[in-house]
Amino acid sequence: MTAATYDRIGASYRRFRQPDPRIAEQILAALGTARTTVNVGAGAGSYEPADRDVVAVEPSAVMLAQRPSGAAPAVRAAAEALPFPDHTFDAAMAILTVHHWADAARGLAELRRVAGRVVILSTSAERINQLWLTAEYFPGSARARRPDIQPDRIAAALGGNATIEPVMVSRDCTDGFGEAYWCRPEAYLNSAIRASMSACSLLTDAEVEDGVRRLRADLASGRWDERHGYLRTLPDYDTGHRLIIVG
Repeated sequence: MTAATYDRIGASYRRFRQPDPRIAEQILAALGTARTTVNVGAGAGSYEPADRDVVAVEPSAVMLAQRPSGAAPAVRAAAEALPFPDHTFDAAMAILTVHHWADAARGLAELRRVAGRVVILSTSAERINQLWLTAEYFPGSARARRPDIQPDRIAAALGGNATIEPVMVSRDCTDGFGEAYWCRPEAYLNSAIRASMSACSLLTDAEVEDGVRRLRADLASGRWDERHGYLRTLPDYDTGHRLIIVG
């Protein structure tokens, strides 16, 4: 996925993609004692720690324009060619972005080159493709989950003592990524909410229309709740999100 894609779909990010405090806490803990951090694929600035020296890297002008006043300084560049010398930062973070990189291996090598510690939030296709959203309504979104950007492959590419942590997603998650509404299915009927989900940009209009039509019908008939209503009672859920940490 290119910067041009985010120039097209990123306009609603500030409205629906607010950092979730529980996810933020886990990312902050993973950054450890790092004082200087580069946020690669930074978008509008979600999850950038306020108590560290941060530099953001983002290729999309639309996303950069949505960074709030007072946000960390930002550089327009791609993950595959970071404009910094070796070992510039204590840590590098990349949050829900690796699946957008044209050359993930090169981008991961760049993270290791410029920082001593790397923290990446990504998703596991094995888990995420089993969720009702993909399995039953929008199977085309699985196209976003390439084999080369699975957590185990990312960890292997980073080398060292990489660890993988599950990231549970709360029922009232404030970051509207694709699976954030796992127990709030009505949200997926809202075109503005869908517009802030990059996986939806890979769907054809016909795939979106078909999935929305069937989901709306299943909610109206009660069929969705017959199959998945128990989800509405859970405090959080494993949606396949994983935190990869090395260094």
